[in-house]
Amino acid sequence: MELKRFIFNPVDVNCYILWNESKEAVIIDGAVLFDEEKEELKNFIKNNGLTVKYHLNTHLHFDHIFGNPFIEQAFGIKSAANDKDWPWAETIGERVARFGLKYNEKIPAIGSVLHDGDTVTFGNNVIKALHVPGHSPGSLAYYVAEENMLFSGDALFRGSIGRTDFADADYDTLISSIKEKLLSLPDATLVFPGHGDHTTIGFEKQYNRFLL
Repeated sequence: MELKRFIFNPVDVNCYILWNESKEAVIIDGAVLFDEEKEELKNFIKNNGLTVKYHLNTHLHFDHIFGNPFIEQAFGIKSAANDKDWPWAETIGERVARFGLKYNEKIPAIGSVLHDGDTVTFGNNVIKALHVPGHSPGSLAYYVAEENMLFSGDALFRGSIGRTDFADADYDTLISSIKEKLLSLPDATLVFPGHGDHTTIGFEKQYNRFLL
């Protein structure tokens, strides 16, 4: 399986594209906001002869879903996510305005609601959804066991964890989620977060001060 990371929009969200020999692809958090970002994503898919089979959102905070309308229009697929975060998508305009940004598009309805343990398959690869609430009620991490890869969204970062100062967030829930669902994975698991550089489960178990 191959992996490409893009860094999009004003808050540097990581957007990942996974694909394999079947040329089927999965987009994780297609956070394209500006026209040039949309073109970059679209051209990468086209130039590599890929067919997008899934668009997976780790959660529905606005910075991670800016591109949902474009991806549905460009590739004909709806997003898959957990619907506990839907209030964030429904009120995206007013939430973005609090950060001095404007966003006038409507976020399309989720196509597939994913819960803990659900899987999606593309080619010979299987992605398992892990429910890791705390940063948001519906936060999901996506685990590809055969590739030793975890896409942690904003739950777990290199040396840190996601924010819990939102009204629907909770610090204790997030710590419990990470320890139960993520730190139980093999130490060699590569962790690709929603922002910043990748890490490993082993590194976080040893050095992440929030988890010691």
